[in-house]
Amino acid sequence: MPFHPTQIGRGLVERDGEAYVLTVPPAEKSAYHDAQLSTYLRRDAFDCSPPLVLTIRARFDGDIRGTAGFGFWNHPYAPNERHFSLPRALWFFYGSPPNNMPLAKGVAGHGWKAGVFDATRPLFYALVPFAPFAFVMMRVPFLYRALWGLGQRAIGVDECALDESLMADFHDYTIDWRKDRVIFSVDGAVVLDTPRSPKGALGFVAWIDNQYAVVTPQGNFGFGLIDVPSPQKLIIESLDIVK
Repeated sequence: MPFHPTQIGRGLVERDGEAYVLTVPPAEKSAYHDAQLSTYLRRDAFDCSPPLVLTIRARFDGDIRGTAGFGFWNHPYAPNERHFSLPRALWFFYGSPPNNMPLAKGVAGHGWKAGVFDATRPLFYALVPFAPFAFVMMRVPFLYRALWGLGQRAIGVDECALDESLMADFHDYTIDWRKDRVIFSVDGAVVLDTPRSPKGALGFVAWIDNQYAVVTPQGNFGFGLIDVPSPQKLIIESLDIVK
């Protein structure tokens, strides 16, 4: 399966022997910078669907400012693009503050995570008309604790937080994507086993950039860019997708 490099702004995708090195060098937040590998060139050309297994050996270098990770998604939105679709994803994902997407109860809105997301579920569409009322209700702590489980199911979210110290060293990450579940493993140990398997074809992506997003159950939304004061890298030693 071929992997296509994308370089936006000052983002760089390079080869070091068999490894891929994705770099965002020092840069200001006046522009979007992204280094990315993917299996697709257009959104209508996604070629990954269950059952399949992604195995990737990778580490990060530098003080990561923005988002980074690897897995599968439907490319719902990117800075400087007008296209937007409801997100579907299963991936290992990192977001640095001020990134804040606390969509799974008990899991912080930033940090290193394994997770799934599918906002195209019928329950999500059924609840959309009630969203303005729900945002207000979620600002009341006991209502959030009582009711957000329904919202989490509606958007197909399941996540687990990972130790950020893992990011500095090479580890073997696996996503076993089945039609009825997704199993995430690190160095052979299962970290998340969820029945919330996103539907439909997606594209593989590995990236590092300087953006952040804010999406909270309380109705706080925002996107922006972050200064990158020093080089930050995603180094992929090996990468394999088996269908």
